[in-house]
This record gives sequence, structure tokens and C-alpha cells, in this order.
Amino acid sequence: MYLVCAEKMRQMDMATIQSFGIPGRVLMENAGRGATQWLLERFPDALSMRIAVMAGRGNNGGDGFVMGRYLAGKGADVTVYLLANEDRVSGDAAANLALLHSVGVPVVSVPDEESFAKNKVSISHRQLIIDAILGTGLRSDVKGLYEKAIRFINSLGRPVFSVDIPSGVDSDTGQPRGVCVKAAATATFGFAKVGHVLFPGASFTGDLRIIDIGIPDFIANEVAPKSRLLTQSMVSGYIRPRQPDMHKGRAGHLLVVGCSQGKTGAGVMASVAAMRTGAGLVTLAVPAGVNGSVESMAPEVMTLPAGKPGSTRFDETAEEHVLANLEGKKAVAIGPGMGTGPAAGKLLRTLIENSRIPVIIDADGLNCLARDHELASRLNDRIVLTPHPGEMSRLCKMAVDRIQADRAGCAKNFATEHKAHLVLKGAGTVVAHPDGNVFINRTGNPGMASGGMGDVLTGVIAGLVCQGYPCDIACRLGVFLHGRAADIVGMKKGEIGILASEVAAALPEAISTLSGNNHDGDACRFRDPYEVCL
Repeated sequence: MYLVCAEKMRQMDMATIQSFGIPGRVLMENAGRGATQWLLERFPDALSMRIAVMAGRGNNGGDGFVMGRYLAGKGADVTVYLLANEDRVSGDAAANLALLHSVGVPVVSVPDEESFAKNKVSISHRQLIIDAILGTGLRSDVKGLYEKAIRFINSLGRPVFSVDIPSGVDSDTGQPRGVCVKAAATATFGFAKVGHVLFPGASFTGDLRIIDIGIPDFIANEVAPKSRLLTQSMVSGYIRPRQPDMHKGRAGHLLVVGCSQGKTGAGVMASVAAMRTGAGLVTLAVPAGVNGSVESMAPEVMTLPAGKPGSTRFDETAEEHVLANLEGKKAVAIGPGMGTGPAAGKLLRTLIENSRIPVIIDADGLNCLARDHELASRLNDRIVLTPHPGEMSRLCKMAVDRIQADRAGCAKNFATEHKAHLVLKGAGTVVAHPDGNVFINRTGNPGMASGGMGDVLTGVIAGLVCQGYPCDIACRLGVFLHGRAADIVGMKKGEIGILASEVAAALPEAISTLSGNNHDGDACRFRDPYEVCL
């Protein structure tokens, strides 16, 4: 499902109006009518409520004017509060403002903070607020009258319905521009915006409905948005059915390089997750001194003692053992729990420079990479990086808060610059590819905020790659399955106290919800809400 930025949406609007010939006023009418339908569905008692349309002077306000007209036509008590003088409204919005007067809908001009203060009591008596103040073109912090209005709306405790995007939310990043409306529901037009699905924008958006306003498919395809939301229908198409004569040799052999004293669980969880995702064989290369303890932790996983006997961290001799065991492997995952010593860093460099099979890098592998500035130039499209924001900060030498302020942009820039696949973990995991395409995932839940979840994700992606899935597909399918497995655990046990090992154990069930092999309605139970609203 396409996700668009403000500029792409502007291009599609203009192409529809100028090239295809649909007038802007028709698009606005379609938007307002569709938004009204969603409002009435979301709030069944809306027609018996006193409704305030809080409108700006631009096209977002124009959409609100159309909604006010339709609601009044259905018998609702509607008052429009225009946060400007009427002579400041122009174009299609002005035409729809005039229609409000012609059908007798009250319009109160509130052009400054003094007049807004005088109308606070009147607005507070309204039971439902339609937010049509600011749209997707916002590029600066909200100040002055708009800031006062948004803060007041949020203070009322009334249900709020936002038009296109909650006023104050940056449509490209999901970040609030100083202050923003917190909506219970939002109607957006044409396509969902990146800011609707990235946090914190997702939490301000509420229930989202995408309204078809008449933009032709060929125009959307010509503009070719580079961002997409991972949906169930999309990732279900990635799943490869298993043939009846399948055997472990054909399901791929993965080499995991990880573990050190005190961190043996990381490599083991990654290895088990790979097997739970369908890898036929997994060998876990560990420092020789921890091999004994690792062997007993996961009997299905083979181990490779690497380095000098008794060594609890990778030493200078471990590299030889690891490289000698690459034959027959379909992928390598390196980093979970392996430590960041010089030998570990040298082993990572050797794999990046010489491996002819995909390499998935996580955790300590990423920290080693961050310290080796020249090595980043050797990355390629057979390499997958899976950082959390802290690791991403070290990789790109950027503060965490700057990364979080534009997660999709930072991930895309790194992936295109370094020609590698990047999975930026977090609420709304971002998958970015070397070709500039970006995918955002919304499976998963707050229960995943516990140790080991990243190790499981590494194993999931590596397990898919070793089965022959291309790196890009493995990243997208992997993050979706990882979150879906956590959702399965959360539904059964709650979202507090979830263990990474429980998520790994739920992976086969997660796969079954996508593969068509489930028999208890799981696919319907987990239907993506954004797909329902298309």
C-alpha cells in the first residue's frame, strides 16, 4: 500500500487537475463527502450532536466546509469556526465557503487570538470537533492563533475528527510541529501519508480511513511513491509453499556467528528463530570456551567451536575456523552477543569483503562496523543491517533524537548511500533498500520492549535468506512475521512480560496466518486495519 509524502501528494493532485482534467473543486467535494461518510460510520450518533468545524483558510479548511455542508444537510447542528477573515479564503475553499452561506450554515470568523478567546465558551459547548485547520503542507512549527486553537481543542476532552491529517503533525515524518491535534479518527485523501503510520503521528491519527477522491491509478503509478506500508495481503504473496518432498538440505543452511561469555543467549535465540522460520540447518559459531554451555541450550542447532580452547571471546584464530565452514552455507548472520574486540571486528571485515553469500549484521556486528569507518564503503546489496536507533546513531554519527525525528528519511539515506538493506527497528520498523524504496511495518506491540527481540529478528531474516528469499523480500517478510508472532503472544498472554523466546516459538503460527494453511480464522483475526479502510 502506497504511503506518500506531501510533495508526492501535491504532484498527484496537480496532475489529476491539469493533465487528467478533474477540477480541484470536484476533488474537494469528493474528499469532503467521503470524510463525512467515515465520520458518520465512526461516530454513529454524530447527527444528534452539536458539531464544530474548526477550519483554516486553505484547502484543508475547504474540505471542512464541504463536510459542514453535508452534515447540515443531514440535519446536524453545525457551526463553522473560521480561523481567519473570510476575505483571506480563496480558490476552491472560497467557493465552498460561499455554499455554506447559501444553505444557512453558521460561519464564525475568528481571525485573531482576541476573537478566539471570546468564542471559547461557544466552542466548548460543541460535542464533536472536526479539525480542518492545517493539512499536509505544514513545514514549520505551529504558533499564534493556530497553536492556541489546537491546545484548546485538546483540552476539551471532546472526540475529534481530523481532515487529512491531525493539524500540527508533519505528514512526512509523523513528528508534531510544536503542538498537534490528538484525533480519535482521521479521513485522509487518495493515499495514507507516511506521518499517519510512523510514531508519534500514528498515535495522534486515531482510526484512519483512506478516501478515494478520484486520482487515477496511472497518475499514482507515474508519480511512483517510494514508500509503502507492509500489509497482510502484500506479505502473504511472499510466502513460498513447501513441496511435499522438501528436506532439510533444500531448506538452506545458515551460519550464525555470535555469543561470548555472558551473552550466549543472543546467538542461541537468533539460531532458534532461524529454524522456527523454516531454515533447514543452522550452525552457530561460538568462542571455543563457551561451546559446552551453548550446546545444551538448543539441541536442534549445531555448534562450531572457534578459536583457542577455553577462549570465551572470539580471538585471532577464530576467523580461520569460521571461514573454513562457509562452504555449503546460504547466508551468514553475525553479531548477536559476539563482543566488539579487535578479533571480532577483523572477522566482520573479512566476511564483508570476501563473502559471496548474504551477510546479516546485528548488535555487536553493527558496533564493530561503526568503529571501522572505511569498512562502511564496502557494503553492498548482499548485506542487511538491523540497527535499533542507538546502533543507527553510531553508524551514521547522528544523535538518536534526530534519527527518531525522521526515521524513514534516515534509513533511506543510509541504504541508498551504502547500497545495503537497512532495517531500522522500533515502533513502526522501517525497511529501506538500496534502490530508495522504503517499507514501514506496523505489526508488533509494546511487549516487544525487552531483551533479545532484536536477536530473534536477526534470526528470522537470516532464516528466510538462507531458504532462498532475496534480501529485500526477507527483510520485509521478516519484520512483519516478527511483529505478528509478538502479536500472537500478546493476544494469549498480554503485552507485558513477553519473552523473546516466546516470540520465536510463535513464529510457525505467525507464518500460518499468511500461508493459507491456518484453519481457525487467524488470517481474518489479524486483518490489517488499513486494508479494511481502502
